[in-house]
Amino acid sequence: MKYTTYCLLLFLAIGFESVNAIEKDSVDTRINVINYTWKKDRKMSSIANHNSFEILQQDFENAHQVTEACISCHNKRDEEIMATSHWNWERTEVLAGKGAVPVGKKNILNNFCIGISGSEATCTRCHIGYGWKDQSFDFNEPKNIDCLVCHDNSGTYEKGKGAAGYPAASVNLSYVARNVGSPKRENCGVCHFWGGGGNNVKHGDLEVALLDASKKIDVHMAVEGEDMSCVDCHVTENHQMAGKLYALSSENKNRATCEQCHTAEPHTDNLLNQHNLRIACQTCHIPSYAKANSTKMIWDWSTAGVLDDDGNPKHENDADGNHNYLSIKGTFVYDDHVKPEYYWFNGIANHQLITDKIDTIPVQMNSLDGSYNDKGSKQKSTSPSKIWPVKVHRGKQIYDTKYQTLIQPKLWSTAKGDSAYWLDFNWNEASKAGMDYLGLPYSGEYDFVETEMYWPLNHMVAPKEESLSCKDCHTRTDSRLASLNDFYLPGRDYNRFLDISGFSMIAFILLFVFAHGALRILTRNQKDEH
Repeated sequence: MKYTTYCLLLFLAIGFESVNAIEKDSVDTRINVINYTWKKDRKMSSIANHNSFEILQQDFENAHQVTEACISCHNKRDEEIMATSHWNWERTEVLAGKGAVPVGKKNILNNFCIGISGSEATCTRCHIGYGWKDQSFDFNEPKNIDCLVCHDNSGTYEKGKGAAGYPAASVNLSYVARNVGSPKRENCGVCHFWGGGGNNVKHGDLEVALLDASKKIDVHMAVEGEDMSCVDCHVTENHQMAGKLYALSSENKNRATCEQCHTAEPHTDNLLNQHNLRIACQTCHIPSYAKANSTKMIWDWSTAGVLDDDGNPKHENDADGNHNYLSIKGTFVYDDHVKPEYYWFNGIANHQLITDKIDTIPVQMNSLDGSYNDKGSKQKSTSPSKIWPVKVHRGKQIYDTKYQTLIQPKLWSTAKGDSAYWLDFNWNEASKAGMDYLGLPYSGEYDFVETEMYWPLNHMVAPKEESLSCKDCHTRTDSRLASLNDFYLPGRDYNRFLDISGFSMIAFILLFVFAHGALRILTRNQKDEH
């Protein structure tokens, strides 16, 4: 009786759709595409050969001169860039109960490296600018824009460590400037693959394996497949790029979605298309993540600070080369081929600001809004909640026990004695320096609190043959959706009345079929006798 209700609902839902699906499939099995052309039909836009430009034949003395040369020809592009969140590292978002708030890497805390404040000179290695070493950085100066980090096609450009976003001393600026073009996946990956201090540390579905991926890793970026680049989905106009990271945004707008290419009805089976009403495409098509290299699942800052017998920082790795322990950061747990956790999500997120009182433990560094009962609202222009696959990163980080707020410690410096934890290993001094830098109070009393951060998955899409099947969710044991218990799921859940009713109806239908067949045989025999 375990599957009777499920079978009944399937019987009623499918109806004649299988016939329609066969007819539709016989006409066109190609996925509907709106903005994207298949690899064999794709026409790459031509880029001017910058080797021939006279202004780029000079020996550039510094990176600012390169930018001046760029914007002397690319008129007004600097204004476009300075209006983006890639430049400002923040955007104004409306947070539930908090109103319009500037949100971004500039001010939002996470449970990885916590935040950039006081450590900008090293963190801004991933900023598209030059010279952001502290709060004095001029966001209105066009010469501070780094055009090369996104447009280098030479493969030789890199930012210097602790250099406030300036290129490494080994970079030949003149050579790079003459070899620029549209951004490639390498340009995006140099920051987005390595966030949090290592390959695939943060996202779990963004890493260097995507540079030369097989279809098993990602069907979109597979070299032998569609060989797509990041900007094929993250469509850009006037340097404004579609897509926002849920860890740093709140409102459900300007997203990069599957539907923009595949439409809301990508399947030939209408029943599968109906699933898309409440299930995100990613849920079925990303059955696991961290498929090539491990991703960080747990970061415990409370264990940091243990030095070796000589007083030097310790560095311990696991068998795969992942950090088990670092004196400067604490203890870590990595994993690979991870099954996602699943949550209802309507595209709206919230964030624990550094000024917010801690009211739940684990602290929700960012929370995903949604529930089964959330069907969306036309008045509020909100979408219905869908089931999403999520990487949950769990941490333990420092907070003020008196004020009940999270702490931004000063982590990095070039010299000991500057209160930076990574050199002085003094949490009290690092906390005071970090909070003073932000102009926020610190009581002098601290401890460590458990935190959680949610990363909805969008990459590492599996081949269709490896997507989830019905039995992965519609099963009594080990259902993928076992944690979502706010709705009735056929095959997973038991309801005595529904199951008995379903069994009875199926029995009645079978009895009717046999009776009808017997009657047909009987009447045919009677006709033969006459």
